[in-house]
Amino acid sequence: MIENNETIDEFLARYTDDVEEAVCKAAAQEIVPRWRRLAAHEVDQKAGPHDLVTDADRKAELYLTEVLARLLPGSVVVGEEAVHANPASYGAIRGEAPVWIVDPVDGTRQFVRGEEGFCTLVALAHHGVVHASWTYAPADDRLATAVRGRGAFLDGERLYAGPPEPGRELRVATSHPDYTTDEQKRDLLALRTPGVAPRPCGSAGLEYLAVARGESDATAFSWEAAWDHAAGLLLVEEAGGTHLTRTGEPFRITGGNELPFTAARDAATARRVVALLAGEA
Repeated sequence: MIENNETIDEFLARYTDDVEEAVCKAAAQEIVPRWRRLAAHEVDQKAGPHDLVTDADRKAELYLTEVLARLLPGSVVVGEEAVHANPASYGAIRGEAPVWIVDPVDGTRQFVRGEEGFCTLVALAHHGVVHASWTYAPADDRLATAVRGRGAFLDGERLYAGPPEPGRELRVATSHPDYTTDEQKRDLLALRTPGVAPRPCGSAGLEYLAVARGESDATAFSWEAAWDHAAGLLLVEEAGGTHLTRTGEPFRITGGNELPFTAARDAATARRVVALLAGEA
């Protein structure tokens, strides 16, 4: 547990491994046993047929909420499923207490289908700054971590995104058409231009990991939910990348961003994507 007057950096120096263990245990106990074994009564719709929730989401979030709050007394947990039940709880991201931002199963639709493209996302933030993140892909047991100022790692190996290869089309993962309004679709159409190869995204967390690894060049997303973005944005930053909104400012997890926004392998790529989204290129 965090001690009196201990800073978040000091807490992370002592307890990062404990958070990692909690993330992996949540997946092992509540998510993996239900993967490809979901019964019909374990899957529900929230806002519609493309917005699914399962018993794995709910139970993994409950597990993480209990363990993370105990590890860091005085902190609060903002989880996707808890916010669905009580939207006002999202405001804790803008509060004074350290906040754990949790997406228990990012890529629920893929999880329900029995596919491998899902992950568990946890980030620790304070006053709008993300200090640490954990991205765990249970299907192939990959764990990506980042601590602000200390780098990004995948299974212990340092991540470096690096710039895209000159002359090659930019590979950009965009908001999936199933989750976008007509106006957002029109915004994203700007990426259908020579030199750019856009495609619909899968799990946001895994798309950010692909950028941090240099396997993808950028994202272009049109929604703000912090549980989808907080962990991945820090991962990309610590791998040498950057993120920008359409006004050229960094994305804020506290909201009020000009959308769509991008996270990219390097600053030049981020500026190019933002210019296209803003109709300036």
